[in-house]
Amino acid sequence: MIVVAGEALIDLVPRPAADPAGAPGGGAVGPLPPLLPRLGGGPYNTAVALGRLGTPTAFCSRVSTDGFGTALLDGLRSARVDTSLVQRGPEPTTLAVASVGSDGSAGYGFYAQGTADRLFELPAQLPPSARALALGTCSLVLEPGASAYEALLRREADHGVFTLLDPNIRPPVIPDADAYRARFARWLPYVSLLKLSEEDARWLGGVPRGPAAVVLTRGGEGLTVRTRAGAEFAVPAAPVDVVDTIGAGDTVNAALLHRLAALDALSERALDALDEERWRDILGFAARAAAVTCSRTGAEPPYEDELS
Repeated sequence: MIVVAGEALIDLVPRPAADPAGAPGGGAVGPLPPLLPRLGGGPYNTAVALGRLGTPTAFCSRVSTDGFGTALLDGLRSARVDTSLVQRGPEPTTLAVASVGSDGSAGYGFYAQGTADRLFELPAQLPPSARALALGTCSLVLEPGASAYEALLRREADHGVFTLLDPNIRPPVIPDADAYRARFARWLPYVSLLKLSEEDARWLGGVPRGPAAVVLTRGGEGLTVRTRAGAEFAVPAAPVDVVDTIGAGDTVNAALLHRLAALDALSERALDALDEERWRDILGFAARAAAVTCSRTGAEPPYEDELS
């Protein structure tokens, strides 16, 4: 089983230029387009994508008891994701308002003050079947939950669990950039596989060393992996008509873990042993999965049969 830990939230996504009935402007009134609520959050999307790919997955978070929270849990269950590690609370669900550029790239504004996922508490233990732990995004920034997620990362890494970290940098929610960069550096000894976007790497000041491998997503240019031994392999992006990029990086996380699990490579020793052919296979699968997500509005990762 792969455990994904972190926030679940609602993305408010601008309706495309034409609504399903073909009405110009999507029914917009005035200068602002209507916003469509979508289930989201980087870790949430990763868990759903893993479930859709057929990998046994559990989600570890704190989710509101409001209507949005109920919908988020329903989305996990429909993807066959185990929700037994989900904590519940009466606080509201975090909202992320997305803006989509002409090239499909997405930016976000967050409404996270006093929301349920910020009050996550360290679980006593993960299931004995847990082979890997994935974390990232806002959950490792917003206190007091961030410290609990960090403690989970350190504890499970010390227990020999394979770890994937996707910081998925969101500058608007980081109050002190230098303090975050210093904290990020302290996480690296506990990380097996690091996934960064080019934007993340620039914000952090470069691609760091430490993990067994670092996967860099480069938008339309594809994906690159840099191994601890100094090897570097790249694959091109899969061609696609981009609707938006929401959830694409989260889909990459899931696809990497899914393919590594299929190759029985969820350990640092196994990552060190992967050759160029294996890495190109893993990265190519992730590129195809992300392309499917980019072809849809919002974070809608593919099912396993769509990648056959």
